[in-house]
Amino acid sequence: MTRIDTDANTGAELAPEDQPPPAAQRPWLGLSARQLFWLRIGALTLWALAVAFGVWHEGITYDRNVLLLCICTGLMAASIGHRNVLLVLRDWLPFALILLLYDYSRGAALLFGRPTQWHLQISFDKALFLGHEPTVWLQSHLKEAYPPWWETVVSLVYVSFFFAPYVVAGILYVRNRVEWKKFVLRFVAVSFIGLIGFVVYPAAPPWAASLCHSADVVGGPSDPPCMSEAPGQVTDGGMLGQVVLHHAHAAPWVERISTRGWDRLGVPKAGAIISEGQATSNEVAAIPSLHAAISSLISVFLWTRVRKRWRPLLAAYALTMAFSLVYAAEHYVFDILLGWALTAAVSYAFHRWEQRAHPVAAPEADERATPVAATDTLKGSSATAS
Repeated sequence: MTRIDTDANTGAELAPEDQPPPAAQRPWLGLSARQLFWLRIGALTLWALAVAFGVWHEGITYDRNVLLLCICTGLMAASIGHRNVLLVLRDWLPFALILLLYDYSRGAALLFGRPTQWHLQISFDKALFLGHEPTVWLQSHLKEAYPPWWETVVSLVYVSFFFAPYVVAGILYVRNRVEWKKFVLRFVAVSFIGLIGFVVYPAAPPWAASLCHSADVVGGPSDPPCMSEAPGQVTDGGMLGQVVLHHAHAAPWVERISTRGWDRLGVPKAGAIISEGQATSNEVAAIPSLHAAISSLISVFLWTRVRKRWRPLLAAYALTMAFSLVYAAEHYVFDILLGWALTAAVSYAFHRWEQRAHPVAAPEADERATPVAATDTLKGSSATAS
């Protein structure tokens, strides 16, 4: 009889290219299974050395195209002997082209000329926190002259936004292409809906409001001259409010400090590269917060796909990202809540759509069904795995 492989989660028949034939039936360049194994190990070793050399020579990059190139070449190396390596290009190229379109569209959001919002976010946050502006309060109580050790966590979590979704996608692709497609569709949907938000409702972040006064932003400009002021030029805190220091020698104004942790780690070049990228991006693309949306999407998507002991880490990741964004003056709580709401809406919509597209048939009443334990994609196929 012909062997048919099925998806561990859904029981659905796998596509022909995903059905792993026995090793003896895998001729690839005329090599045996053992030879393919060592060829795969060699290819992965060369890939790892190339990536390490690139990081050492050029520094850490969060350029999306470079990241996708690294991930795809790594997946091609890992596919040797398991599946046709060209399938990686077939699957990932459309994904990369869609994200490239997103990058160009994000920059074009400013061309629509919508007035930038400066006041609503501040008013919402103050109303939510009984008159306190969260960024001002956090920097007043926690900021020190030299970044403490925990600011390395702030910087690492902040920059993870540029890596984590692609790493998760790569791991899912290796383990289960069906789950990979589900995650990628959600990621693309969140990104493009967020882009619509940037176009319809451009909004200034906290660090910009700390440099400007209400008189500077009449009419809702997207790049008023005050945004180019050096930190400390506006000593009264601008629209955001003044920092009341609890630590000596810290700067008595709100600062954009999402990259300070790299100084503590001894790699200030990494922070400089990120700051340079921030300066060239759309600086009024704040609502919704895609940092918050994507980090919560990763947590929500993986929640039922990992063992329970890992779930606190998923929750901590999304919450730490939210704290980092507010503390570092990158986003208001208002932006973050909208980002979480976007993730919730997209996740629910795709869940309903997948249920309708692949309904689970109920067993007949007179049938004696044998219970089968659900196997989680990321938990592994062995029930005894730890």
